Amino acid sequence: MKILIPDTIELDLSGLSVPGKEVAVYQVDKPIPGEHRDAEVMVAWRNTSENLTDAARSMPDLKLVQTLAAGPDSVLAAGFADNVAITSGRSLHDGPVAEHALALVLAAVRRLDVLQESQRAGTWNQPYNAAQSDPATEQLYTLDGANVTIWGFGSIAGRLAPLLAALGANVTGVASSKGDRYGFPVVADDEFHQVLGTTDVLVSILPATPETADALNEEVLRALPDTAIFVNVGRGATVDEDALQAALQEGRLRVAALDVTKVEPLPSDSKLWDAPNLIITPHVAGNRPKGAAKLVIANIEALTEGRPLTNQVAG
Repeated sequence: MKILIPDTIELDLSGLSVPGKEVAVYQVDKPIPGEHRDAEVMVAWRNTSENLTDAARSMPDLKLVQTLAAGPDSVLAAGFADNVAITSGRSLHDGPVAEHALALVLAAVRRLDVLQESQRAGTWNQPYNAAQSDPATEQLYTLDGANVTIWGFGSIAGRLAPLLAALGANVTGVASSKGDRYGFPVVADDEFHQVLGTTDVLVSILPATPETADALNEEVLRALPDTAIFVNVGRGATVDEDALQAALQEGRLRVAALDVTKVEPLPSDSKLWDAPNLIITPHVAGNRPKGAAKLVIANIEALTEGRPLTNQVAG
């Protein structure tokens, strides 16, 4: 079995025991070389869309494409045949993304962006100190007692929610079905708008699917209190960026923090750069898949033995 691994990550597959194992490294921004187009397994990480499309068209023996990304949208869009199993890297990024989400939430709640501007200007920000001390506004500057809604309550939320709760936040999840997950209450999508009205911090960890395109839209933004905070560590495709910018510009949203945008890297002429009360990080929440080799080995062995694959999303 020939297995292609990307040149963007080191994977130790020495523990893999399958007949005729051959492991080859390929470049993720170039067409698949002719001598490797007979591979049966392809691991994807930071591949260009052109590379993935080429692989889908030129590799007739493929049986499995294992992406290390939590969101498999780019692989699903490449056009692989229906008989090719596609598995995601869900759970590989839980810790790093949860950490970055918490960092963005705290930066937004404590308005570290405002304090950094004061530092650059060489000023001791007394108005900030007054606002975060004033009984009328002090609640805006703390997670203790804040209502945090996590939109897309999967494994990343399972790591993030306890961290928020440890700081005193009341955490509610939103998912396709209602119930309790990881010890936290989760409402279904049809109850989402009822929750928004009392949400202090809305954290999106939504995947990019046709159903979630521009999910954060004008309607959702207007349902939030104007003191609310929005944080996105999911996918940029889930946000109507014009609606978000307008809400920030008009003061209908206190602050937003984005780790992802529709177009990445964010173009230098994007209006988001100049949007008020907006924190932007360059898609760095994840990008460090933990335990990738273990997942790859488990899925290849499952494939050869005819067992169910972990995180299968297609095929």
